[in-house]
Amino acid sequence: NSVLEGYNIACLEILLTPNRTLMNPVTKITVLPALTADLLQASGILIDNIFAILWQRIGIKTLLNRCGFSKRSGRPIDEVIYTLSLWLWLKKESIGMFAREGLQGMGKDVLYDTLNREDLNWRKHHEQIARKALASYQAKDSAFVVDDTVVRRFGRKMPGISSHFDHTLGRHVMGQQVVTLGLASEEGFVPLDSELFISQAKVQPLQQSFQDGRSIVAKRYRIAQSQSKPEMVASMIRRALRAGIEASYLLADAWFGSKTMIRLSQETSLVAILRMKKNKMKYRISEYVEGVMVRQELDANSLYRHSVRKKWQTVAGQGYQAKMVDAELNLAESPKAPEQWVKVRLLFVRGAIDKTKTQIGKHDWVVFLCTDAALSATEILQRYAMRWAIEVYFKEAKQHLGLLKEQSNHYAAYIASIHLAAIRFCLLAIAKQMQGANSIAQMRQRVCSNSTDISFASKLWQVFRAIISGALDELKAILGDTITLVLETIDAHIQCFFVQALQLDPRTIRLETL
Repeated sequence: NSVLEGYNIACLEILLTPNRTLMNPVTKITVLPALTADLLQASGILIDNIFAILWQRIGIKTLLNRCGFSKRSGRPIDEVIYTLSLWLWLKKESIGMFAREGLQGMGKDVLYDTLNREDLNWRKHHEQIARKALASYQAKDSAFVVDDTVVRRFGRKMPGISSHFDHTLGRHVMGQQVVTLGLASEEGFVPLDSELFISQAKVQPLQQSFQDGRSIVAKRYRIAQSQSKPEMVASMIRRALRAGIEASYLLADAWFGSKTMIRLSQETSLVAILRMKKNKMKYRISEYVEGVMVRQELDANSLYRHSVRKKWQTVAGQGYQAKMVDAELNLAESPKAPEQWVKVRLLFVRGAIDKTKTQIGKHDWVVFLCTDAALSATEILQRYAMRWAIEVYFKEAKQHLGLLKEQSNHYAAYIASIHLAAIRFCLLAIAKQMQGANSIAQMRQRVCSNSTDISFASKLWQVFRAIISGALDELKAILGDTITLVLETIDAHIQCFFVQALQLDPRTIRLETL
């Protein structure tokens, strides 16, 4: 009785005290009975949910207000966005069992109504969270990284689905292509912006018109149809610069190796390091032949035969061979346009012999373009290696962060999804800094492990409940119908404990943002 009475007082204090802030990094346990206090102090049980602490520390309610997010249902918009941001973890069994009075009680209708709203500026909210993630980064040699990924999607009623070439599969597939801009540095990677790209092949049209053709989602749908991927990247980089996010370099693979991207780097004062295709783009080289200056315009293959073949040099400390060629490139898109010659450094690279080959093939080389002629081969390769961070992000987003996993046929939900996946990644990045984790994946595993611990506790409670019920049955002759009341009271207190442990009660979320 004393244990139940003590626990009852604790639960009442938690749920009824209006001025108590529940998101303290250290849970106050002085009023809790001994067994509960021991459980709260156990290592690995994160009673103050990591993301609930972040929600308060970042001030997301204020950020949402600045973005113009407003509620339409009876639920405060910050509670709905909290659930949407964390639904991947909120669907755990422990929550389904113990948090029926918590956020899951709002129902799917509220969540999908929010996803399908055409007026919410998810891009602005994403930008705000990304800036929070970058606030603790001190790296100087940061780089804007751009790339795209294809998410295969099926369904005749899904608007904006089209045919895309998937580089990983080497063939065309039906799905959605996401163009992403991120900032990479030695301290980590932060996704800054994303856009959906709709190709011109096998496009599935809208099933119904937008409620307002001037809405944010309607405008972005038209952009997805009309703009090229380099144009989207240019808009994203300029938005990032206007938001005060700075970088020194612009990195991209061969699918973005074009004059458009090089012009963009010139206009934004970024050093471009791009992997280039072996296409017909001409580079101008100048050399003395018998005392006379001779200029030639050669494509990548011709330049390789002229200046690189049989002239490879070993890169210090690397398992590569390389050859640098300084050249000029005319950025004019058409022969009739005024010439715009810029100096570039071309780095031809080939790998070492692997186990499957006895010698390096004549086509086993790649070429990188750098707009800073002062960088060495090692420096160019080291900086370009930062581009790999966006590949890691895509893998994490697809496998663990719910990228385009929401079950909705509304184009607005697709826009929300690409930004929500990035927001989840940014929250993990901030949590990684707070918790001292080694990687984003390790931070995610900690969160999932915490949910697993609480889920195990839920299963263990069922065993204890059966033991307690059996013990009370022996007292039925004395207690009579009071036994039922005792069990109901115990269940209510356990429910209270687990809801509070996961920080899912709506009142908690409201209090933490005051």
